[in-house]
Parts: sequence; structure tokens; C-alpha cells
Amino acid sequence: MTPESVITIGQNALQITLVIIALLLLPALGVGLLVSMFQAATQINEQTLSFIPKLFVVFAVLIVSGNWLLRLIIDFTHRLITSIPALIG
Repeated sequence: MTPESVITIGQNALQITLVIIALLLLPALGVGLLVSMFQAATQINEQTLSFIPKLFVVFAVLIVSGNWLLRLIIDFTHRLITSIPALIG
């Protein structure tokens, strides 16, 4: 196992992690921004008003794209496991 292969595996893992995180956090960020603008306009400072919509959006994103995310993780793991003999020898 060469240092280049370790770096490549790490880069692939980080790329998949970033895709998953971005897919979940960017919609939550957008909803949080909209709720913050609503709170600023109405001067309502309730913490749960910000938390609950973000929670629902992340849940909805997981429902809609959960199969794709799971397939992405499974494909990466499958490639990693099947490449073990080539990495060792």
C-alpha cells in the first residue's frame, strides 16, 4: 500500500462526506436564513421557531435523497473492500 493510494482513498472518502454534508446542511441553512429574516421582521425571538423548520427540512431531504445517499456510501464501501487485495499485494 503506497502513500498515494492512502491519499486517494482519503480524498474519495472526504469528497463523499462533503457531498452528504452539503446535501443535508445547505437546505437547512436556507431555511434558517428565511426563519431568521421572519424573526427579525416580526421581532419574535423564539429558539424553537428556528430549530423545528430546519429539522423538518433535513428530514424531508433525507426522505427524498436517502436512497441516493445510501447508494453512494454502499458503492464507495464496495469499491474499497474489493480493492483490498490490490492494495495489499
